[in-house]
Amino acid sequence: MASKKMKMYVEEEILKSYKSMYRLAYTYVKNEADALDVVQESVYKAIRNASKIKHYEYIKSWLYRIVINTSLDILHKRNKESLVEKMTEEIKEETNRDLDLINSLQNLTDKERLVIVLRFFEDMKINDIAGVLQENPNTIKSILYRALKKLRVDMEKGGYKNE
Repeated sequence: MASKKMKMYVEEEILKSYKSMYRLAYTYVKNEADALDVVQESVYKAIRNASKIKHYEYIKSWLYRIVINTSLDILHKRNKESLVEKMTEEIKEETNRDLDLINSLQNLTDKERLVIVLRFFEDMKINDIAGVLQENPNTIKSILYRALKKLRVDMEKGGYKNE
């Protein structure tokens, strides 16, 4: 009985988070068709394994984790560009108006860039990001603040200081 209820909760969360799941997948695979495949496969995995979820509040981060892992699986299968180049290209496509910020994002590590994308592009909270990346929230805060500091220093070097 509990597994049927959890499956219902998972299905509800999938419907609410579908667009976010697609954006997250697209951030990785840089291709509409592949992103749709990732979401479809992720939804299948989530529904199939819904009974494994113990607490309702973990469903969203669990779904995002499935999307990330499925995206990485597709990237490994394609074995083309690195994750850094893919995320940079996605950011370039979405934010052509701010090339300096894009260039600064290239100087971040993969994890720093991922935390920035999840926090500001996907509007996730620190605790949700920690759940998705399976890290301590304080670690995510440290990564976020370090990445923001790097971005600020880079932007100031370029002469684009906010005054």
